[in-house]
Amino acid sequence: MSTTNILFEIGLEEMPARFLSDAEVQLKQKTQHWLTSIRLPYESVKTYVTPRRLAVVIEGLANKQLDQEEEAKGPAKKIAVDEEGNWSKAAIGFSKGQGKSVDDIYFKEVNGTSYAFVNKYIQGASAEVLLINFKDVIMDLTFPKNMRWAGKTMRFVRPIRWLVALNQSNIIPFEIGGVSTSNSTYGHRFLGEQVTIKDPLMYEELLATQYVIADSNERKERISDQIKQLEQEKGWHIPMDSDLLEEVTQLVEYPTVFYGTFNDKFLTIPDEALITSMKEHQRYFPVLSDNEELLPYFVAVRNGDNRSIEVVAKGNEKVLKARLSDAMFFFEEDQKHSIEQYNAKLSRIVYQEKLGTIADKVQRVRALTDKITTLLDVDQTTKQNALRAAEISKFDLVTNMVNEFTKLQGIMGEKYARLFGENEQVAKAINEHYMPRSANDALPQSTEGAAVSIADKLDTIIGCISVGIIPSGSQDPYALRRQAIGVLQILQQTGWDVTVEKLIDVTKELYQTLEIEKSSEDNIDEEINSFFYARASYILREATSEQDIIEAVLANGIGNISFAYKKAALLTDKRHDTSFKDTQEALVRVLNLAKKGTNSGVDATLLQNAQEQKLYDNFQAIKVKYQEQIRAYEATQSLETLSQFTPFIHDFFDHTMVMTDDEQLKNNRLSLLNEIAALINQFADLSKIEWKQQLNA
Repeated sequence: MSTTNILFEIGLEEMPARFLSDAEVQLKQKTQHWLTSIRLPYESVKTYVTPRRLAVVIEGLANKQLDQEEEAKGPAKKIAVDEEGNWSKAAIGFSKGQGKSVDDIYFKEVNGTSYAFVNKYIQGASAEVLLINFKDVIMDLTFPKNMRWAGKTMRFVRPIRWLVALNQSNIIPFEIGGVSTSNSTYGHRFLGEQVTIKDPLMYEELLATQYVIADSNERKERISDQIKQLEQEKGWHIPMDSDLLEEVTQLVEYPTVFYGTFNDKFLTIPDEALITSMKEHQRYFPVLSDNEELLPYFVAVRNGDNRSIEVVAKGNEKVLKARLSDAMFFFEEDQKHSIEQYNAKLSRIVYQEKLGTIADKVQRVRALTDKITTLLDVDQTTKQNALRAAEISKFDLVTNMVNEFTKLQGIMGEKYARLFGENEQVAKAINEHYMPRSANDALPQSTEGAAVSIADKLDTIIGCISVGIIPSGSQDPYALRRQAIGVLQILQQTGWDVTVEKLIDVTKELYQTLEIEKSSEDNIDEEINSFFYARASYILREATSEQDIIEAVLANGIGNISFAYKKAALLTDKRHDTSFKDTQEALVRVLNLAKKGTNSGVDATLLQNAQEQKLYDNFQAIKVKYQEQIRAYEATQSLETLSQFTPFIHDFFDHTMVMTDDEQLKNNRLSLLNEIAALINQFADLSKIEWKQQLNA
């Protein structure tokens, strides 16, 4: 089959950089799906995206659809043929509707009933006819925000200025929003010009002559290479923040890296504020020395070549000077007030309508920090530092610097706390209590910071759920999921001797003392428990545990999350360990049979045979040691202790009828199994694990 090459390009006013990556992914996926749906085979689909264009090149596209044979199902045989064996009107109508005659009908049984069928041959249409409909793919693209322009009714990300649609050198005719397709494209807004495309495969090369690097990966690589070259020439270290690199890549069509300088007096501003000002407002890369000290330089990316680059640098220096002057003003002004004055302002800022002001939240966080540090039994100095950090944890929210750069919350709190004379542990904890700020962010390193962080996050989670704010789908305005995961990650890292349930309980106890309008108490408990269970399942799954093992470990609550990690990892290994098979079978048999009765207490005088007595004696001997190991969160040791039951359980079942007709004996034996099952369940509900499939694999 002969093939052809296709180009589609949508020329636009500049699109927001943050839209481009997703738009390119969409364009490729939707194009591939469309080609598959219309049965047009192809060799490859290559997409391009710049601020002013979205384009796709389809290479090796078949010139016509694949021919298709289709089996059409008609009426049942009893309807298609009358009692005399003649074709019915239904059969005649069915065959005509398929472009066939009754001579083409055959019968085939489906689910015990015979139906009429005909085979249809559908000749493939030419690509030339089908390609006109690519405009449907374009209109199916979605963006976070669309707009209308020039009185038009259609909505799109930005006004469409030109359209290219080529089948080899032939124009594919269609129109969108009053713009008709052609074979003309436009280069760089200032350096390029209008050019004619004669071959879709020359698209990328042709644009390069017009100062447009169409491939975003190539633009990113050019920026990275130029920055690395600048590092070598100047002896600098220029950290390439991945988000910033992605943004500047999508802001330009022809990237040229340059650098500028600023007055070193601005280095008195905290590094984080300087860097944030450069990145957030100007999309500049900061420059560091070999020992990671900030230098009075910046690196930027121009949308164009290097002509008059010195003039461009000077212009950027002027703009940055104004930005840094603002930052210095904010920094100096913020130091004219005290922490207490800032804290007083928090009472005028609503945190959430039903949960009060930020000042109210701070009071709750302090109270929870008190409860948590008491649970942890920390020393008095640590406790007082944590309480002070909780008390002033939000004061920087009303500073000029954080008002201008919201990402600096906590960071500026730490800086200002030091300047205002707070001790190092308190200052550090103010910043740490926001951690982790994102999925891969660092966790608090100090006990004070970890305690306040957990208190703050639990207050947010329990508070929001209590007043009916529950995440659903993609809606999670208070980031409750991320905050719950943060709590679990901190607990896993610290290994504190405290359960998730206990922390939830002390938070709920605090909320019971507050005069807030809450949802139904039963619903609150159910929502909180299921919410944390889902988050615990998520982070255990991220640690490569399989779902059945997660369910086994969490069957009786989350408990100590660090211990849950250890148990999940150990059971993942054991499910593939054939030497554990005897133990697994013994323990699971106990769990399954124990469910048939209750624990009414074991009467030792009713133990009838030696195997029954040995199992009971072994239970008494093992129980204390095992529970000590569980309390010490010793996963390996406690499972090894459980394994000691193995021969005694097998002997017991080989020589003892549990479900005997004697009710007293049956209940006594079920009580013994229930007591052993209770020990096993302290580790995990092993009956939830799909052992057999793994061991036989």
